[in-house]
This record gives sequence, C-alpha cells and structure tokens, in this order.
Amino acid sequence: MTQEQAREYVNRQLQEELPKAPKKVSGYDTYICPLCGNGSGKDGTGISTKDGIHYTCFKCNEFNGDYLGYLRSQDKANKIPEHEIFKRYGLTVDYNSSFTGKTGNKQGDGVPLQTPPPINNQTQKNDTTTDTEKQQVDYTNFILQAIEQLKASTTAQEYLQSRGISTETAVKYGIGFCEKWQHPNNTEKGYNLHSPHIIIPTGTGKHSYTARNITPNPKFKVNNVGSVEMFNKKALKGEKPVFVVEGTFDALSVMEVGGVAVALNGSNSTANKFIDYCKQNKPTAPLIIALDNDTAGQKATQTITEGLKEQNLTVYKYNIADEYNDPNDHLQANSESFEYLIRYISSNPKKSFYQLEHSEEIPTLDFFNKIQREQTKPIPTGFVDLDKALNGGLYAGLYILGAVSSLGKTTFVLQIADQMAEKGQDVLIFSLEMSKDELRAKSISRLTYNIADITNNAKTVTSILTGSKWATYSKTEIDLLNQSRLQHSKIAKHLYITEGVGNIGIEQITKQVTEHIDITGNVPVVIIDYLQIIAPYDMRASDKQNTDKAVLELKRLSRDKKTPVFAISSFNRENYSNPVNLTSFKESGAIEYSSDVLLGLQLAGMDDLKANEKNKQIAKWKKDYPRVAQLKVLKNRNGKVETSLYYNYYTKFNYFAGTDAPPSVDKV
Repeated sequence: MTQEQAREYVNRQLQEELPKAPKKVSGYDTYICPLCGNGSGKDGTGISTKDGIHYTCFKCNEFNGDYLGYLRSQDKANKIPEHEIFKRYGLTVDYNSSFTGKTGNKQGDGVPLQTPPPINNQTQKNDTTTDTEKQQVDYTNFILQAIEQLKASTTAQEYLQSRGISTETAVKYGIGFCEKWQHPNNTEKGYNLHSPHIIIPTGTGKHSYTARNITPNPKFKVNNVGSVEMFNKKALKGEKPVFVVEGTFDALSVMEVGGVAVALNGSNSTANKFIDYCKQNKPTAPLIIALDNDTAGQKATQTITEGLKEQNLTVYKYNIADEYNDPNDHLQANSESFEYLIRYISSNPKKSFYQLEHSEEIPTLDFFNKIQREQTKPIPTGFVDLDKALNGGLYAGLYILGAVSSLGKTTFVLQIADQMAEKGQDVLIFSLEMSKDELRAKSISRLTYNIADITNNAKTVTSILTGSKWATYSKTEIDLLNQSRLQHSKIAKHLYITEGVGNIGIEQITKQVTEHIDITGNVPVVIIDYLQIIAPYDMRASDKQNTDKAVLELKRLSRDKKTPVFAISSFNRENYSNPVNLTSFKESGAIEYSSDVLLGLQLAGMDDLKANEKNKQIAKWKKDYPRVAQLKVLKNRNGKVETSLYYNYYTKFNYFAGTDAPPSVDKV
C-alpha cells in the first residue's frame, strides 16, 4: 500500500483500540483519553473530533492530532518513526508511490534513496556531492557483475520464471541480480536491507538503475538509484512498433513473446517526462501506448497520446493487459493469448488498429481463450420448461418478470430462488415489500404441500405465522411442519434475504453483492422484489426517471459482477385487463431496452378474451383452484421469443407446478 493509505489505516484504529466515551460531540463518537482518562466518567466528553481524523482532549490538551501522531509521540525521548508504527500493524508500504523524483530523497519519514555498493558489498564513501553529481556515477561495472550473478543464481531465475520471464530474455536486456544489495550511505538501523534484489538498468544503462526486492513483503519493494529513467529507451530509435508500458516487467513480458517495448517506470509522474523526451529525441518507431488498466494508467494514456499527437508522431493505444491489471499479469495468466495479441498487433499496427477500432475483426484466439477461461454455465431455475426456453437456465444478465397485482409473481420467483438454493447456488433476495418471515412462511407452506400425504395437513402462510394455532395442530401436522423446517434449513444455507420498505437503493444492493463475493468467493443470483420501490436515486426526479436509473444500474451490476439479476416489476394499471405485452411494464422504457430477458405472467386465456367478457372471465379464473397461469417470453436477447409456458398455481400453498402442454381453460 502507499504511505498515505498506511497513515489512513493507522488513524482508523483509534476507533478500535480506544474505549468509547458515553457522549457524542458534533455528532461524532468520542473516546476515553489514553493520557488523562477524560471520558471515563458519566460527565466526561473524552477526546473529540470535528473531521473524524484529528482529535483533541480539552481537559489535558495533551492528545491533540491524529492517532498516528499520538502513537509516534509515546516515546517521550525520541519520536517513533512512522515505519515502526506501520510495522507494528503488519503493513507493507511501497514508499516509491510518493517518490519526489529527486535522487536520494523520499517523502514521509525522510528515508533516503542511497547509491548502492558494487556487487561485492563494499560500501561507497559517503560524500557531499549534489544530487545531479550523484546521478552521474558510472554503474557499468556493477551492472555487468549483476548480470553474471543472475546467470548463476537459482533464486533469481526462479523469481523471473514465476513472472513469466526467461533467463535468456532477462540477460539479453541487461537484467541482473545482487544477493545482498543494501543502502550503503544509510546507517539507520533497519534500513540496510542486505537482501536479494533484481537489478534493472534504466536510461542508458550507465548512470541509473532500479533495484527490486524479491523477498516476501519487503520493507522497500522498489529502489531507484539515480534519476527515474526509461527502460530500453534505445528501442524508440528503431523501426519496429514499440509498446510503451509502465513497468519493466511489463516491457520484458512483451519482449518475451517477440515484441518490442520500453517501460516508463511509472504512469502519471512520468507521462509528461516521456512527452518531453520524445520532443527532444523524436522516435522513429510507431508507438503503441499500453499502460495499466487502473485509473492512473488510463489518465496517463490520455495525457501521452494527446501530447504525442501534437508532435505529429505515429501513435496508437491498445489494452494488451486484456481483463488483467497489467501486461505481465496477462502473460502469467495466459501466455498463449498474450503472445498472439502482441504478434498480431506488431505485424502491422496500422491494419491491426483499423480492424480493432472499426470492425468486429478481433484477435479470435484471445477471444476464445477468454471464453474458455470463464467456462460460463447456465444456472438451472428448477423449472424444466423454463430452463429449456432460456437455453439451460440463467446466465449473467438482467431478467425482469412482470405481472398484475396478486397473480403470484413474488411466489413464482421465490420458488425459483428456493430451487436454485437447494442445489447449492447462493441467492440474494432484496425484499422491498414483504418481510423475511412472510417469505420463509411461503417457502415452508409450499414444502408442507409437497411433503404431505394428505393435502388437508398442508399449511397456509397464515396458519404458519399464527402462533396461537400451533397448540391445536395434531402430531401429524407438527411432524409435517418439522420436516418442512428441516428441508428449508438446507435451502436457507444459500438464501440471503434483506428486507426493507423504500429504503434500499442501488448503492446498498451493489455493496452487499460485492461484499458477498469478497467474503464467500461465490457469485450469487440477485433477486429484487420489486423494481418500482427501489429507493429513488434522486428525490426530485420523476418515478419514470428513477425507475430508468434503477434498471440501468441493475444491468451494470449484472455485467460487472457477471451474475444473473432477476427483478420483479409491476404493470401499468391500464394493462390489468389486457394481455401482457412489452408496453405493460410500469414507469420505464428502459425495462424493454436494457433487459436481456423479459417475462410476463398472466392468467391463461387472456390472449383470446373479447372486450365484453373480460371482467367476468378474469374474476372467474381467479377463483379457479388451481389457478392456471401463463408465462410469456416477451424478449430473449440470446434465444427464442414469443414462447408460452403454462403452470398450475396452487395459490393456497404458494406452489407453481409446470405442465408439458397448455391446459384447458374453461370460460364462463
């Protein structure tokens, strides 16, 4: 982590390590002062804050600042260095993230970047030369000796191999190794590393280099000696296309598979420096900007491409990292697809980039390898006919089911959730209308119906939730409920229900899905009941605008987390007596356009109703038991549409039973 991230982490520990005081100040919790005990009594305010970071004890005024400052001042004689505090919390800090760009200096604790010794560890004389003069130290002999050590070191070669780099490629580009590299001019205890480092020449390979610590969790991961310079910059004067990447191992990755690359040894901090270098030393090679996938890399890419185009240079940009963070990660994960991509672009960059930017002709090997890595499989819903219509079940995407009120849309989707959870699939249900108890009672009611030998013993939701009735149940009925409870407990292991009424928004849904994946490692199916009562993102926006926004964000969630998102939607009131169609969905055109699969649930026979018989016929069908329901596939982005499926809906026991053929529907 960066130095700032480490400071932020330590400052947050105050709330974990200091006892909380009973009072609040300005809305913030207060804590018992560790110096004078203020806050331990009922009238004490403790130490308080106005920004959540800096605290003050107004009783003793000794505690004044952030928690890191307090921890550093515990030794009254000598202020404890930051790095010692970080070490206490087990934090590994990359100080290069805050490098000033001046040789021999870092921000923060003032830990110097020192010129290392020759490879035999003889310490160089500590002199008073300026930074500029130190940059002109000739390290040629040291680097040549480091190359020889790399050739002989199993440790170094195994490390390179773990990064996908062969010894031959490393030696070819001057990479070396030092078994006991150290900072010779820094005599402060704990900073003479004496540890194995990969040695990477930069610039001309004479006056600067980078030493990379290869021990696990090193105190300093990367150390720049001399000014920060490019790696392999001589390639810019060639004719072959050159990939401009951030790190040396990214450049070595490109060269490992036959490409040409230079490394900036940074992103934002070196972008303008690279532009200035090209202005003074015009490259002859076409440049392909291929920085990391993170925000800093994207920002630097934009800066560099705009700056170089002003110089009328031939510049392209391409994400050779694919779905990974950087090119070296791509090489390690799939060397075959990485090699294909580099060779494809290098062979004719102008043609390659025209194809990649203006047509569907992409490197097919990389595409197919990505598909094979993901090994996408459908998630069966438990309804055989529905799975067949959806090409095997649910895939990553946005599914929306609509129906009129009281037709059983929540019950139908809950049954799907139970059937998936029973097979071990995690399901997150965001119930914005019904309580957890109501949903559980629906599930148990269905189970009593399926398990019972005599239907009369099965229980409705009301009979399950009304505790006073349990004393009147027979032993057979109690046994049935217990069997249903045990079966439901297996389902419940993979079923996570969050209830709310108008207070759950897209941000909370996304956060919970993300946390579930991070904690369990399992990607869940997400169910929203129902769409129109998701908390509005903007209280001043219209219902339609808020629903459109919710649909778009749910679509984004399904794409980003690669998971099925199943949302229930209400219908427009004017469609209550009409056959279900694309215009039935309430408040949103985005439902039709953004959903991958759109389903409509209606009473069977609605398509054939005449206007003069609608009300009587619908009232009659609602009284039927079981009620006959028709599920219509209105939209299926990757499959058949205008498919109808039929179910017997046992409303009393919250159970849908699929049928192989459309049942007969009696008319009045």
